[in-house]
Amino acid sequence: MWLYILQGIGYGFAAAAQPGPLQTYIISQSLTRGWRRSLPAAFAPLISDGPIITLCLLVLRQLPDSFKQILYIFGGLFVLYLAYGAYKSWKNFDLNLPTPESGAGRSVLKAALVNLLAPGAYVFWSLVTGPILIAGWRETPIFGMSFLLGFYITFVLCLMLIIFVFGTMQTLGQKVRRGLVGISAVALFCFG
Repeated sequence: MWLYILQGIGYGFAAAAQPGPLQTYIISQSLTRGWRRSLPAAFAPLISDGPIITLCLLVLRQLPDSFKQILYIFGGLFVLYLAYGAYKSWKNFDLNLPTPESGAGRSVLKAALVNLLAPGAYVFWSLVTGPILIAGWRETPIFGMSFLLGFYITFVLCLMLIIFVFGTMQTLGQKVRRGLVGISAVALFCFG
């Protein structure tokens, strides 16, 4: 069981540390909204990964490549939409303006959509972590659950750390924060 927990921790850390649309989105949100308002977005993978894992393990391997291309296109368009929002935040950045209010539910929903529409999670679960989950589950469901538990505890905690670090950068001054928001807009555009 410990082997699966340790693998889950390792892959959870790798998934959180790997630059991608979800990480870029939560960085952008924490820079513009602060870490307290952005923290719920760290839990988005708990919402979006269930369908992703199910799809990857049961269906995705049997679908034609054309479906995967459609997924890439829709995911890219959604990330471009988020890049546009980050660009608008950069363009209109003013530290004296109040931080946009949006509920935690909306933040989590947008982050979950980023994760659901980005192809990285599908590749990750179908090629990397999916086979480990299946192997553990075949030995005993407890091993499979241990892998998932290690993965998600680590993944969510690392996302929370990212949000906290970038959210506390508000003390660095308006120019630095505006520059970081601009960088996140460019990164989201590139991912799109």
